[in-house]
Amino acid sequence: MIESQNVEYKSSWRDEFLRWICGFANAQGGTLFIGKDDNGNTVGLQNPKKLLEELPNKITTILGIVTHVNLHETDQGGYIEIVVDPQPNPVNYKGEYHFRSGSTKQELKGAALDKFLLQKYGRKWDSVPIPNVSILELKQETFEFFKEKGIESKRLDEKCRNDSPEQILNNLKLMDKGGLKRATLLLFHPDPEEFVTGAYIKIGFFRSESDLQFHDTVYGNLFEQVEKTMELLLTKYTRALISYKGLSRIETYEYPKDALREALLNAVTHKDYSGCTPIQIRVYGDRIRIWNEGQLPENWTVEDLWQEHSSRPYNPDIANAFFRCGYVESWGRGIEKMAEQCSAAKIPIPIITNRGSDFWITFRKDIFNTVDLSLLGLNERQIKAVIHVQEKGKITNSDYQEINQCSRNTASSELNDLVSKTIFQSSEVKGAGSFYQIAQIAQ
Repeated sequence: MIESQNVEYKSSWRDEFLRWICGFANAQGGTLFIGKDDNGNTVGLQNPKKLLEELPNKITTILGIVTHVNLHETDQGGYIEIVVDPQPNPVNYKGEYHFRSGSTKQELKGAALDKFLLQKYGRKWDSVPIPNVSILELKQETFEFFKEKGIESKRLDEKCRNDSPEQILNNLKLMDKGGLKRATLLLFHPDPEEFVTGAYIKIGFFRSESDLQFHDTVYGNLFEQVEKTMELLLTKYTRALISYKGLSRIETYEYPKDALREALLNAVTHKDYSGCTPIQIRVYGDRIRIWNEGQLPENWTVEDLWQEHSSRPYNPDIANAFFRCGYVESWGRGIEKMAEQCSAAKIPIPIITNRGSDFWITFRKDIFNTVDLSLLGLNERQIKAVIHVQEKGKITNSDYQEINQCSRNTASSELNDLVSKTIFQSSEVKGAGSFYQIAQIAQ
């Protein structure tokens, strides 16, 4: 058996290995073997019976926990097995908090320690009270906005129009023994960054990964950030295609508005605010990427997000306020809804990635419209061909000639140009049965 999340080998005992026992106790538990090499082979101990007598008392005295300490005799010598159960309360080694992660031990400090201690005591980061902040310092206009949105979505009763800020906060459980929680300040204070570093949103338009053209920074409480960011995304950073149905003007956004809003609300609701880094939105000519610092629930993967799952918000108090005002659902359907909206708009479903504490969601644009295809340097005949393939699935050289009333040589030249621009790819079949379709890289 190799070393893992729950197994560690040591060839001899040193008191500093109490840190490893502390790490197991604070994580999922585990077993520490004394008298085995790194590969799990028994190397034996000089005086295992003495160690068997000393270790239980030493562990209890220094760490304050009880473990199972067993002696095993083999032909290669004796070894000690220390079985550590996961502990409901934090365990420290002389004031240090250690944690087993994978096959390594790490000492928890700063924000990581704060998060660990809160979790052990059944609290979340956004539920911690902030002293010496009065309700009078909160923004009255935001309370009115919250009530209007909640009534409009039928999540709040009409009677709440006359509720005072204190009544609203009590109903949302955003007060703790009379004090305001961190979530309260993020949601209703005019300047939450006064209390939480990095509590804002950055938006930038990039020509390439390193070529930033222009940018905006959005401050204010979370309700203000969401509204202002959506306004900027829809009016400054993306373009609405205009069409008419009779006398009615129809605006079709490059990305589904509701899907973008859902992604933004996910980033704001699930962000790890203890990381002190703002949410970042990178807009390119063909895609939008939304980043927030955060992590998935324990033992979840990105694939789990695409399956039916319960709602497990990283910041439950923020999520509850967003639910009450009609911003979000509470059934864990956000990702599914985004995919449905993108499919309905005939653009690719979003790509979600999570590496460490980096959480990205990427929307890719449908470039197959007249404006964007023109910007790619396509002429009218080529644009008609692309739209034809979007509708029919493929096009032949003869089809190209027919819909554009052009010669075979012109069709061949312009089709090859579409291939070189990675918009079309040619079929594996050559000769009379050959055809062209949308290139995989363009989809």
